[in-house]
Amino acid sequence: MWNILLVEDQHIVRQGLKMMIEIDDDFRVVAEASNGEEALAQLHKHIVDMVVMDIRMPIMNGLEATRKIKGINPQMKILILTTFNDDEYALQALKDGANGFMLKDAEPVKLIEAIRSCLNGGLTIHDNVAAKVVPRLLQTPNVQASEIPLSPRELAVTKLVGEGKTNKEIADELYLSIGTVKNHITQVLNKLELRDRTQLAIYAVRHHLA
Repeated sequence: MWNILLVEDQHIVRQGLKMMIEIDDDFRVVAEASNGEEALAQLHKHIVDMVVMDIRMPIMNGLEATRKIKGINPQMKILILTTFNDDEYALQALKDGANGFMLKDAEPVKLIEAIRSCLNGGLTIHDNVAAKVVPRLLQTPNVQASEIPLSPRELAVTKLVGEGKTNKEIADELYLSIGTVKNHITQVLNKLELRDRTQLAIYAVRHHLA
């Protein structure tokens, strides 16, 4: 079972989200918070696998909280869940290390899929948001693959990360073990001086690898 910290300033909305998440027996909301500051405190008290968090909250918003959480634990999975279909928010959230960006009006099954994807190493962006964000990422000038200091296998792994594939999906497609995929991703992050998988996915899109 995966443990989730749910961060949302509106109590009624938070309880509704908790019910939606716990429909799936694989997920359990072990802690709740109404702002980013409380979220940081809860992370010191509970064993958490993932944070599902709103953006607009008092005291400390979701973007600042994402930066702080990733600074403390770069491996923590964070799914931003908001009512605002704003590409600036999405871009900033991804740059800050969020592993996904979903709108609150998504169907419950889509929310569950997004949570599961993030936990498995995928990158999930709500369709309506992706339609605005991806074209902006593609505005970066193209770079030839030969100019990128990666081996053919590392380029293949990077391409699939940019497509939002999980480690298992990458392993299946490239006929590798999940452990080997993780090792390749670690090597790629070191070579490109990137912080985490989200930055790698953005890198892949910007450099037209995905």
